[in-house]
Amino acid sequence: MLLSLAIGVCLVLPSNASVVDPFRAPECERCAGNRGVEFAVPTGSDVVAGLSGTVSFVGVVGGRNYVVLRATANPAVRVTYGGLALLAAPQLRQGSVVARGERIGIAQHSLHVGLRIGDRYVDPQLVASGNISNVAKPRYRVTLGARRTHSCSR
Repeated sequence: MLLSLAIGVCLVLPSNASVVDPFRAPECERCAGNRGVEFAVPTGSDVVAGLSGTVSFVGVVGGRNYVVLRATANPAVRVTYGGLALLAAPQLRQGSVVARGERIGIAQHSLHVGLRIGDRYVDPQLVASGNISNVAKPRYRVTLGARRTHSCSR
């Protein structure tokens, strides 16, 4: 949980899914890699927000529906959900506030979950598990605020 506390967010990942393509950090900004995790999920499954936040993007990229949430607890943290068959109700748009666990869409056969802290892509599984030892030091300063943080409940 140390990393979760350091960035001030609790991220919950799908529990009904298996990883089919893990996070692979690119060697450079435009190099190949997988900037998230691809999960195999049952078609038609609800996709719920893994953290509370504000929708910063809803739309189609490369023929796939995407939703990007900026974390309420730390605006530098953004979570991307891709490969949605359908988006949640039409009121889900840029600026919408979403609570952790709230439905944001319906899954196709796979679900992409990406995580950025600032402009740096980070393995969502490491943040969700709290495994800080495998995460390289960020290029910016991370500080713990004076506010009390809560631990993730799963």
